[in-house]
Amino acid sequence: MQKASELTALQLSAKPSRRLINQALKDDQALSSTFIGQNRARDALNFGLGIDAKGYNLYVMGEAATGRYTLVHEHIARHVANIPTPDDWCYINNFDDEREPFALRLPAGESRKLASEMTSLIDELLDTFPAAFDNPGYQRKKANIKRQFDQRYDQAISEVELFAQSNNVALYEENGTISFSPIVNGKPVNDEEFANLTDEQRQHFYDLINQLEDRLSEQLLELPQWKRESSEMTRKLKRETAELGIRPLLKELEHKYAADLGILKFLRQLKPHLVETVMEILAEESKEEKQDEYDRRAVLEEQYLPNILVSHELSEGAPVVYEPNPTYPNLFGRVEYTNVQGSVFTNYRMIRPGALHKANGGYLLLDADKMIQQPYVWEALKLALKRGELRIDTQQHDIGMVNSITLNPQTIPIKVKVVLMGSRDLYYTLQEYEDEFHELFRVLVDFDHEIPLDKTTLFDFVGRVRSQATEMGLEGISAKAMYRLVEYSLRLAEHQHRLSARFADVIELLHEARYFCAMQNTLLLDVTHIEAALDAKMKRSGRISEALLDDIKEGQILIETDGEAIGKVNGLTVLEIGDSLFGTPARITSTVYAGANGVVDIEREVELGRPIHSKGVMLLTGYLGYKYAQLFPLTLSANIAIEQSYGHIDGDSASLAELVALLSALTLIPVRQELAVTGSINQYGQVQSIGGVNEKIEGFFQLCAHRGLTGNQGVIIPKSNEVNLMLEKEVIQAVKNGRFHVYSVETVDQAAELLMGREAGVLSPRARFPKGSINSLAVNRLSQIARIVTGSDDE
Repeated sequence: MQKASELTALQLSAKPSRRLINQALKDDQALSSTFIGQNRARDALNFGLGIDAKGYNLYVMGEAATGRYTLVHEHIARHVANIPTPDDWCYINNFDDEREPFALRLPAGESRKLASEMTSLIDELLDTFPAAFDNPGYQRKKANIKRQFDQRYDQAISEVELFAQSNNVALYEENGTISFSPIVNGKPVNDEEFANLTDEQRQHFYDLINQLEDRLSEQLLELPQWKRESSEMTRKLKRETAELGIRPLLKELEHKYAADLGILKFLRQLKPHLVETVMEILAEESKEEKQDEYDRRAVLEEQYLPNILVSHELSEGAPVVYEPNPTYPNLFGRVEYTNVQGSVFTNYRMIRPGALHKANGGYLLLDADKMIQQPYVWEALKLALKRGELRIDTQQHDIGMVNSITLNPQTIPIKVKVVLMGSRDLYYTLQEYEDEFHELFRVLVDFDHEIPLDKTTLFDFVGRVRSQATEMGLEGISAKAMYRLVEYSLRLAEHQHRLSARFADVIELLHEARYFCAMQNTLLLDVTHIEAALDAKMKRSGRISEALLDDIKEGQILIETDGEAIGKVNGLTVLEIGDSLFGTPARITSTVYAGANGVVDIEREVELGRPIHSKGVMLLTGYLGYKYAQLFPLTLSANIAIEQSYGHIDGDSASLAELVALLSALTLIPVRQELAVTGSINQYGQVQSIGGVNEKIEGFFQLCAHRGLTGNQGVIIPKSNEVNLMLEKEVIQAVKNGRFHVYSVETVDQAAELLMGREAGVLSPRARFPKGSINSLAVNRLSQIARIVTGSDDE
């Protein structure tokens, strides 16, 4: 039977090519790299950006911090360089129904020109009016209208006055009020004199004055009509004067925009409304204060200036917009409100654009996981993409502003390619539960979390690190520092031949190393700065791991690193708390006795064991039955526990250690406590790979190093995990000096031989294991327990 393999120091870490790294540091072509590896994602992105068909929006799938946004944004920015700049969009007033503003489409850059032209029009209006109403011709015509009215009025009064004088009554007119006074002895009398007249005289004058008042009423019966006619003539004169002043101003604009039907239609709708506005606010004849001029300008701007939603420079190409906070207003725009004398007010000038408006004709990047949490957004986005038009709905009405006046702006046609960046879980959830998702997002851009290490990816990695270092203001980075960064990325990926796609973690380390550069007043990044940054990071986040190690050192947690014990094995666990990941040994114990309870997982019984851990323990029964109980029923009672663990446990990486503990308790062969073991098993006794192998090894090494390395201590790992080894230098040095050992195994028997110091034994053609071997003792003990339980044992 093949024995376990002891790994050499060279097998415990990758050896990236220093020659290639040095080449990449000198090659400026490496600086232009956008993607590090990710060929599948690159091809999918090129396809998704290149295809011009409805529904071919993109979903970029991968973990956060893998550089998805940076890589996609840079790639799209290069792709869109030759795509023509989209049109401008603005809203203009709908004078027929101001609650439904019109959307106006203009060539790129023209919206600002139109706004400038309309501002000039307002300036010219303020210059022209009310000066046009001070024109002598206007004033003469206005005076003539007033004179015609006055003549009619004076003629009517004169007739009454002649009749009154012929009857000894005087007519007085003061402040528009007409009164009568009797004439006695050639002169009007006052009230006192009138009282001295005889009753017959007073009665005569009373009757006469009543007759005069009736006659006056008859003469002035048509006065209201005369006033209406006069006012109408004055209004008509004002209108003609306003039209005369406005016509040349609008003619110039109409000539300038003769080829644009949308603007021509706006100008034609504008003309009658503008005449009315001029008559109402600009037909003042008296000099106005400057404040009033500002008020008039504000009124004109609020009605006639276009509200520019999106404006582009002609040469800027298609827009690439990233919306970090995809709320409904941020994506689809909103209508703002203001308070005017206690009332809520809005108009077309208070419409604000969203990211979809800005990305129209280009590309919109969104974080899918954030977007899907926002109310209304997903449904509205689907509707906009399916119908190809963008509507601004006022969601405020759904949350209380029921009685406010709002707008219903005209919809805008959109053509935009949406790039969602999200997790794998969300992608598969949407695929399963959202029927329209595949119809709208047909292109999957899948970012790998690991990148194969070859010459191309190494050059790309070095190039991006150099670019990042330059952005940070560093003058350079040494070859040793770059080599250490490559090692760091390999360690993040836990693979000797693959870099981690989480380039953000490398950037984070660069920033922290830059701090230590500044401490030494240098701008050249060296390996010492990176090591200092790594040590500082470990110290910052290492309180829990140190506290756990201290508990083991003080004997609070029982872990032995020498000697032998029956039914006790040092397992290896890894803990992840926040951004801190560290390994620590854990004692696994087992007891066996006669009974029929089977293998009992104490963690599962007390509901601390999660499903995968419980599955690993249940596999032990399968292995025992397959390996030993072919000729008798498997009947035993055994308990397995991870000692001094008080939290939830998941993962099946302890199943190999649990099986060895069970075999030790079953055969009464002691287990070497100077070795720790990790690995999962299947029912046939093959050892399978596990995660966190580097942290697990280093956790046990630190404990052994504290107690003193004896030269016999070490760890046992699955052979398939050899490629995942990226151990720290102190562990590699201890292995190189023969003071610590790393073994790899493929089967349970290989691990059992190492831990129990005895031959496992191979089944002979006669279906027997060698006498005294581990497997032979296990068969005998299981057979004995079966006889005891079934009652067939004579003893």
